[in-house]
Amino acid sequence: MEPTLTPSDTPFTRAPVGAAPAVTRSFASSRAVLALMLREMSTRYGRTPGGYVWAILEPLGALIVMSVVFAILLRSPPLGNSFILFYASGYLVFSLFNNIAGQVQGAINFSKPLLMYPAVSWVDAILARFILNFLTNFMVIILVFFGVLQFTPASATLTMWPMVLATLLSAAVGLSLGTLNCLLTGLFPVWGQLWGIATRPLFLAAGVIFIYENMPSAVQDILWYTPWIHLTGLFRTGVYPTYAPDYISIPLVVAWILIPLALGLVLLRRHYQDILNR
Repeated sequence: MEPTLTPSDTPFTRAPVGAAPAVTRSFASSRAVLALMLREMSTRYGRTPGGYVWAILEPLGALIVMSVVFAILLRSPPLGNSFILFYASGYLVFSLFNNIAGQVQGAINFSKPLLMYPAVSWVDAILARFILNFLTNFMVIILVFFGVLQFTPASATLTMWPMVLATLLSAAVGLSLGTLNCLLTGLFPVWGQLWGIATRPLFLAAGVIFIYENMPSAVQDILWYTPWIHLTGLFRTGVYPTYAPDYISIPLVVAWILIPLALGLVLLRRHYQDILNR
């Protein structure tokens, strides 16, 4: 007859060491990111009359002004027959990058008082700004295109996949360069001004106003190595079915994402305490 096992004799399986703390850290990080996002929303939009509405009105106003000016100067846009649709297809995807890069760049300085608490990390600060600005700009793209197609004479047969891919890649480039600039600006404050000066021509170089094919060959040879001309071209393939550029290189854009992001993350992990103590 086999002996009866008592509860004390019954074998049991231990939870993996570190499993509970890992879950706790993940939950705490999620709460910190959400709290930082809410703080950002109340700080940036909560004190302005109209609040979040300005996030839509600002790019829409810029598109209208550009469309009116160039409609006077030019007989027709480089693609299609609607100026506002053409500029929307280039401006919005570039604006997404520009806004995310600028906001991520200032993430640590903006949240510096909160980063003194152990529950909030520099990764939380960067993620909060990235997620909030991506969602805001993505919503702006949807609403502006809906408004342009519904309330103007412009018409288009949209192909979603290249538009979504260009949007995601543009956001990733913004996160990548913003993270690296967050490090450089924290260590060398003058870098923020230098970067702002150096990137002012990007609006023209990104193909917002002119398409790549209409640029001089010498300019093409230089701009091909920048990610923005590829992003606006890719986005426009989803707006104009007959537009099929052969210069677009997704691997080059991915390289612009991975290399600066890796450098920024590795060096921030090493130097973020130096930035906080400045």
